[in-house]
Amino acid sequence: MKRFLFLNLLGLPLWLVAGFAMALAIGQPIEFDSEAQKRQYDTLVRELRCTVCQSETIHESNAELAADMRRRVYDMTVAGHDADAIVDFMVQRYGDYVRYRPPLQANTWLLWASPFLLMFGGALVWWRIVVGRQGMAERPDFTDQERAVLERLRHDV
Repeated sequence: MKRFLFLNLLGLPLWLVAGFAMALAIGQPIEFDSEAQKRQYDTLVRELRCTVCQSETIHESNAELAADMRRRVYDMTVAGHDADAIVDFMVQRYGDYVRYRPPLQANTWLLWASPFLLMFGGALVWWRIVVGRQGMAERPDFTDQERAVLERLRHDV
């Protein structure tokens, strides 16, 4: 028990150092010349995707590439570039994948149309099932000849 307590106390400073290092990886507080620049920066870092993490924005990611991208967005924002120019720079450098909301282009039309195509396909399947069931309900009963054959088969077995 004493050994377990000693190891936990020994590990505590390591956890504190690791937590401090993680806090520094996110970045220091940054300053802007105006509120508009701060809003632009906040909007952009939440709309650009980290190409390493793939499911996180550069605001959420702790990857080195995301930190570089945040730094680049900050530098360009402070230099006076507008949001479109910054996004165009990032797209030119990292490709359309860097956007969380890709534009409607020839190479992204399937991405935008896929929810509607899936809904249409599901509605078509549902309609075919309903029509098929109605067709089964409208089938006539057995004829007298078919009933006689069925009765013979049931009694012979």
